[in-house]
Amino acid sequence: MTVDVAPPRGGPDRKRDTLARLENDIDVWVATAAPDGAPYLLPLSFVWIGGGLLLATPESSATGRNLRRSGVAHLALGQTRDVVLIEGTVAAYSREQVPADFAAQFARRHWDARESTPPYGYFLVTPQRIRAWREENELAGREIMREGRWLV
Repeated sequence: MTVDVAPPRGGPDRKRDTLARLENDIDVWVATAAPDGAPYLLPLSFVWIGGGLLLATPESSATGRNLRRSGVAHLALGQTRDVVLIEGTVAAYSREQVPADFAAQFARRHWDARESTPPYGYFLVTPQRIRAWREENELAGREIMREGRWLV
């Protein structure tokens, strides 16, 4: 069986498509690691705010603890044949510390996590590296952000 493959996108198109995903998708895969290096992966809802992905999860959960402790996360959007991989730094906020406009934007899109039990924390992941590709023909040039700066 042969798979029809679209021609590769240029850098500006990949950036445009990536920003559209960040503005319109509602869930993202979040990968973290425990202090002993054990990996942890789960989907979380997010909202794109001011150049970062705002997540909410119970502060006492493995993901909440890992994000707060390490200050880094790896995120993935999309299918395996249309993927956006993000490596970012994390700013952690308790529900008492989260900026009101961040919590309000998250609540408008999902639910008011400030009212959740057990207590939820908010985590703003600021992308430092982004890679985006669809097929093998897009592997070259897949890195579209490095050190927090767009390359395209």
